[in-house]
Amino acid sequence: MMTHKEESSQSGRQAAVSLSDEGQVRDVLADSILGLWDVVNNLTRLKPTRRERFRVTLFGSARIAPGTFSYEETKRCAAELTKLGCDIITGGGPGLMQAANEGAATDPDRSHSIGIRVDLPFEQEVNSFVGQAFEHRTFFTRLQQFVLQSDAFIVAPGGIGTALETLMAWQLLQVQHLVGTPLILVGEMWPGLVEWARASMISADPPLASEEDMNIPQCVKNADVAIAIIREYHSRWADEFGSGSNSEAGNYESSAGTEM
Repeated sequence: MMTHKEESSQSGRQAAVSLSDEGQVRDVLADSILGLWDVVNNLTRLKPTRRERFRVTLFGSARIAPGTFSYEETKRCAAELTKLGCDIITGGGPGLMQAANEGAATDPDRSHSIGIRVDLPFEQEVNSFVGQAFEHRTFFTRLQQFVLQSDAFIVAPGGIGTALETLMAWQLLQVQHLVGTPLILVGEMWPGLVEWARASMISADPPLASEEDMNIPQCVKNADVAIAIIREYHSRWADEFGSGSNSEAGNYESSAGTEM
């Protein structure tokens, strides 16, 4: 028995499908959904010649309260990146996402404070420091927007959601769907993740990853090292695109190193 697609192909036109024919209805829906994905994939190939500003996404826990060390360090990190003329992107929620948006909001003329939210039944509204908000119904489309809009990733301490975002970026860098995008893991919790991956994946027979894959994430102790790495990438970006960003990179002096 021919499918709806085969019948249409032979006749050269789209045959009508009765809603009572469940098999052919399923075929039409499946073909339509796959066609939509083709459209989406084609659209994501379009890239701007250059961005107005270098964009840094900061991932981190929604559970960290203002006034804590991690919150204040994340806010300081974002504020210093704002001095470079970087836009700051977060998940738009509370905790360290709010801290990064708060840091970006210290100089709205030099930086956009962006939040990319996902609809959750148990989480608060977008934090008050977000200047531009995007709303998604699924994690999939939200993660896709993070990838499309980011020139660099900084990962602060976080839970399962932060780990998901980190591993997504890591995998895309591994297969070179992202190229030249730094993935910087800040704090004491992240080296253990990388060491677990190295010990579990490299030692398997056959190895489940390469040694080069383990070098993709850059684990650093504190925000100042992350800022220094971003400064280097921002400088390359400015040279490549002839950015007119009003950067004060040459005037910035890092404060004493502290850990997030």
